[in-house]
Amino acid sequence: MEIKVNYLDNLRLEAKFDDFTVISDQPIRYKGDGSAPGPFDYFLASSAMCAAYFVKVYCNARNIPTENIRLSQNNIVDPENRYKQIFKIQVELPEDISEKDREGILRSIDRCTVKKVVQTGPEFQIEVVENLDEDAQALLMVQPDEDAYTWIEGKDLPLEQTIANMSGMLADLGMKIEIASWRNIVPHVWSLHIRDAASNMCFTNGKGATKESALCSALGEFIERLSCNFFYNDQFFGEEIANSAFVHYPNEEWFKPGPGDALPEGILDAYTREIYDPEGELRGSHLIDTNSGKRERGIVALPFERRSDGETIFFPSNLIENLYLSNGMSAGNTLHEAQVQCLSEIFERAVKREILEQELALPDVPVEVLERYPAIVEGIQALEAQGFPVLVKDASLGGQFPVMCVTLMNPRTGGVFASFGAHPSFEVALERSLTELLQGRSFEGLNDFLPPTFNSQAVTEPNNFVEHFIDSSGLVSWRFFSARSDIEFADWDFSASGSSSNEEEAATLFGILEEMGLEAYMAVHEDLGAPVCRILVPGYSEVYPVDDLIWDNTNMALDYREDILHLHELSDEKLADLLSRLDESQLDEHMDIVTLIGIEFDENTVWGQLTILELKLLINLALGQHEEALERVEMFQQYNDNTVERGLFYQAMAAVLEIVLDDELELDDFLYNLTRMFGEETMAAVVGSVTGEVRFHGLTPTNMQLEGLEKHQRLIESYKKLHAHRARRAGLAL
Repeated sequence: MEIKVNYLDNLRLEAKFDDFTVISDQPIRYKGDGSAPGPFDYFLASSAMCAAYFVKVYCNARNIPTENIRLSQNNIVDPENRYKQIFKIQVELPEDISEKDREGILRSIDRCTVKKVVQTGPEFQIEVVENLDEDAQALLMVQPDEDAYTWIEGKDLPLEQTIANMSGMLADLGMKIEIASWRNIVPHVWSLHIRDAASNMCFTNGKGATKESALCSALGEFIERLSCNFFYNDQFFGEEIANSAFVHYPNEEWFKPGPGDALPEGILDAYTREIYDPEGELRGSHLIDTNSGKRERGIVALPFERRSDGETIFFPSNLIENLYLSNGMSAGNTLHEAQVQCLSEIFERAVKREILEQELALPDVPVEVLERYPAIVEGIQALEAQGFPVLVKDASLGGQFPVMCVTLMNPRTGGVFASFGAHPSFEVALERSLTELLQGRSFEGLNDFLPPTFNSQAVTEPNNFVEHFIDSSGLVSWRFFSARSDIEFADWDFSASGSSSNEEEAATLFGILEEMGLEAYMAVHEDLGAPVCRILVPGYSEVYPVDDLIWDNTNMALDYREDILHLHELSDEKLADLLSRLDESQLDEHMDIVTLIGIEFDENTVWGQLTILELKLLINLALGQHEEALERVEMFQQYNDNTVERGLFYQAMAAVLEIVLDDELELDDFLYNLTRMFGEETMAAVVGSVTGEVRFHGLTPTNMQLEGLEKHQRLIESYKKLHAHRARRAGLAL
């Protein structure tokens, strides 16, 4: 994690990381102002809080209340060496906690991350650099040593060379990539989390059988998501980029909707129009992109090559971001390597969907087949030694597709997790299933999965597949666990050997699509230095239902974004119009405003947790609509998962509105005790909101220039690096 430090007044310092700011000072005796803890105080507190966190995780997993658990830490300083200290952590436990859980809680404290780092002894490297932001890849750069090259199946270059190449590409782009965490809880299963230090919304996870393969995976995913603009899906790019020569790519084209808002000629083809618009309801306005929001400019569309004949077909950017998420995108050392990865993922997700929705019982992989892969077996045995039964299943549907499945059962919680992996090689597909299962997860993280169900409707509901796509956390049918499989085991192999293996395997996978009567469309991006391809298989590789283009399109943001960002400036008439449109939209009132308008607010602010319900409530107050406001306050309190402070604000608001709306009550009679209960600051905000003197309490003013929205600005600065790079490559002036 990158922490940037700024000097404030006197000895005060400001440390900024992620969306947080921490202020430190020094005691008055050390010439400070005593306005905040000192840096060393934060260090001491972090150890105690880390220990308490692990106690909480342990107790939560076992439904042990923590109300009567107390923890303290004292540091005992050696009188002869003040840098030698003992951290004494004491924990007070209720008498009714069993001896087993007492020991478990103590073991959980022993897992404290701060403690382990201190005990291991961190190494400090101190250096001067010309520019902090340009020293981009210190943690990632690896100088390849040909004598130590590592080759793995499916890669056209050794891992060390791949890491160096991809790290260099990101450095050239000006991206400062940091490794946020590593995981290796069982043998031969590694994962890590990397992110852009300047914008932590740009992140990827990597997985593999070794540290190097996991890092390659994370870097490749980072480059693929940059190349395909995935980090910026659904986000407003800002007016500067929206008005520039191009918004997404230099080779994009813009199309004006036809008469009556008809789909314009030049986008899609007859095959895809039949899939995306079967009822003839799709209109040009449905395809205006969310990122620029330029209705007057038209529909921005991106060129894809049709596999069957090489023709260029233009796909609206809006359609891609609404239906496909990250499905079917990959980077590689070569284009064929990227194609194999793309197509493997498409088959993995489509087959997974078919298995889950049809509630199929898959065949077990025979023991004698598993024994061919001792490293994988060792990882599985390590999981089972921790008390997690593991099922290894053939998901090829009788040898039709290169897909495997590893399913974990958790007897502690009753939850299950079905992890799928795909690749032309049986071994690689199986390894990916296992590494996907544990990607970024601790043993405690395996407590978060849902139990199986016999409710077929819940399993086949479209959003369940979306949950499986995002993090495999969706529901699985009990029928999946039947010992009587619906399909015979197939000892399949789609792999090829030799220097052209990826080329042959890509042809094989494309051939499967052709045999199924499916058309594929591919876009290739090579501007970052690595070949990246995005493959769409209409009618097969969508993540969201095609109906979402009409009924749940992300460009609904265009109906509300400008008004909401200028909320404080709107007249009562415009506020009433905004409220009316929100009511008529029938949008889920618990949808957050971040999702609605494609703007990233700091999640620690009122804006960051604002929902449509609370926005309507605040508009009611601004318009003096007290009865409607009270009704929505009651709804807010019933479903509130906001901060304690915000909850108390609305608790006080409910009381004041009840008083104001009751002709027999006078607010002045209650103010003294209300103030004693909620405090002067809260009551001033509540009363001011009811009288109209305070409008939109907690929401800082902003505008379409995104003033004050640092989190979103950081995201846009990240995209500007990519945008400027593409402009330079295309010889365009911005």
